[in-house]
Amino acid sequence: MSKGNRCVATIVALLSSVWLGCFGDDEAADPEDGPGGDLMGALSRSAIFEADDELLDRRVEKAAGRMAYFGDLHVHTTYSFDAYVFGTRATPSDAYRYAKGETILHPGGFEMTLRQPLDFYAVTDHAMFLGVAPAAGDTSTAFSQLEVARELNDMNDPDNYGITSLGARLRSFGSFLPALATAIDSGEVERETVLDITRTAWADIVDAAEQHNDPGRFTTFAGYEYTTSSDDRGNLHRNVIFRGTDRLPAVPFSRFHSRNPEDLWAWMDGLREQGIESLAIPHNSNGSNGQMFKLVDWAGDPIDDDYAVQRIRNEPLVEITQVKGTSETHPSLSTRDEWAGFEITPYRVATMLESEPAGSYVRDALRRGLTLERQGVTNPYAFGIVGASDTHTGAISDDESNFFSKVGLLDAYAELRGSVPLGFWTGIAAWLFAPPEMLKEIDGKDYIESATPTYGASGVTGVWAEENTRDAIYEAFRRKETFATSGPRIPLRFFAGYGLNRDLLASAESLSRAYEGGVAMGGDLDAQRGVSPVFAVWALADTLSAPLQRLQIIKGWIDLNGETHERVYDVACSDGGTVDPATHRCPDNGAVVNLDDCSWSRDKGDTQLNTLWRDPDFDARERAFYYARVLENPTCRWSTWDALRAEVEPRSDLPKTIQERAWSSPIQLHPAS
Repeated sequence: MSKGNRCVATIVALLSSVWLGCFGDDEAADPEDGPGGDLMGALSRSAIFEADDELLDRRVEKAAGRMAYFGDLHVHTTYSFDAYVFGTRATPSDAYRYAKGETILHPGGFEMTLRQPLDFYAVTDHAMFLGVAPAAGDTSTAFSQLEVARELNDMNDPDNYGITSLGARLRSFGSFLPALATAIDSGEVERETVLDITRTAWADIVDAAEQHNDPGRFTTFAGYEYTTSSDDRGNLHRNVIFRGTDRLPAVPFSRFHSRNPEDLWAWMDGLREQGIESLAIPHNSNGSNGQMFKLVDWAGDPIDDDYAVQRIRNEPLVEITQVKGTSETHPSLSTRDEWAGFEITPYRVATMLESEPAGSYVRDALRRGLTLERQGVTNPYAFGIVGASDTHTGAISDDESNFFSKVGLLDAYAELRGSVPLGFWTGIAAWLFAPPEMLKEIDGKDYIESATPTYGASGVTGVWAEENTRDAIYEAFRRKETFATSGPRIPLRFFAGYGLNRDLLASAESLSRAYEGGVAMGGDLDAQRGVSPVFAVWALADTLSAPLQRLQIIKGWIDLNGETHERVYDVACSDGGTVDPATHRCPDNGAVVNLDDCSWSRDKGDTQLNTLWRDPDFDARERAFYYARVLENPTCRWSTWDALRAEVEPRSDLPKTIQERAWSSPIQLHPAS
């Protein structure tokens, strides 16, 4: 098939996806080596050696102190119903191979390889309809022979695996989902039939995690996505991550069990009583339409202590960035933060409906937690920070210069991502078949109109742990010693205390003193009257990315009148710059990007930034939180890279450059008694 015809088929397929969008984006270790060899008969009859207590110790030696490890806790494979329809055939095992540095195929037919292998990874397929779409597509299964499954038959056939079949796939799938739900409710399809498929898929996910877990070198976690939403289509999705794999539920808790996240927490609590430990991580709060961080519970009643305690016990972390946008804050919520508009996706998930910012962003939630505390309620929003991809190809796309987006065939190419104008054939197809709302004219050229241009090449979770093992990394999750990046591997440390010295980061010994005499990111510190705590922050540039430009500390607090506030302080500047004490800002370091080839200033910025800082506005009587943020020099955004390769001008309504960044988990400062 010619490229032109492929493009025509693709644009027709894309039009079909509008209707599909109405459904939302739902839902053994190696044995130890023993002594070998065929001993001679004479030796076998004699006690040549005495028995001793020596053991072969294959445990990984713990590093001195804690080291930074990077990973992704939000990855979909062929078992997710949407990923399957978007052409993804990558299995959980394929996903883990990719994370370790191997090459796998994108549904569009091109190769995907990470620029840097990761240290840990979790496949988190949708629990709802887990494995059901592939079972319907595989005509060798009994399920595929049911009338309700026939629409998806033969989707595993290589002849039906490609862009040319995507339109038919989406139309078939659009009728399959509601038809299956109706068939289950009516009894036409036995619930147990669907659950058996889910059990098999879940077992394979867990088996892949076990197969690829390599303590000390690469860590896997068994996990899945609980996919639910509010009545107004506010996103309430969570990823559930299990600590181990020895004992797990046979069927993950999904939207089919309950739409109410409080029921998920109760299920997790029940498992915990049986010794099965897990945590849930909310994501894409930016698309929740204000629902993720409400001040009322599912029933609409004010949050009480029982709700808050249960939520923070089960959800100690929140995802601050991923491909469907960054959820740190919004320009309308943080009007004095010049960097608040970073990679904003303003829509509710899987729609083009605007999402209400208030109640949808992490910094706002941290402030809301302070308000709840003032009312005598436990803070349900004192969470740590992680980043993720939410890839639906099995492969994280975290590199702006090599971005393949999220949903397989739907955004495999620049035209489909809306980053370059429609070509000749795609333009004709669009004018013939596309409804007006599917097209957008910019600077006299036609582009596909969707949420995809607002997506970002994000993100990655960082943890500080003693070793690269499940136990050590999970403990970091629980103590919230976690940070997030927008893609680059930027190690970021953040401490607070009263005896921190300038040599804090000079050696492992001084770091030990920091842990002993202060608290790390994710921790709690009590204020002391008459003395301001010292904050120590340090960041190291990713050698494969741009230098660092500035180091910041974001403060949120509630004053004595019960009003919440926030402020951004630059605390360390690159290129020898000093912070202006009046504005709390670094001078511009002069770093620029050449949009002709996306080259950037290599003589500006620093490889590391660190400082000790005291809050000039500190009041020991006020409850506050602090977190660190570090910004790189500007570089090209993925949409600019797409335009450069297509030899067209970048879209004028999209940012041409971005500043990659990292965020620490907050340190919670409690007022002096």
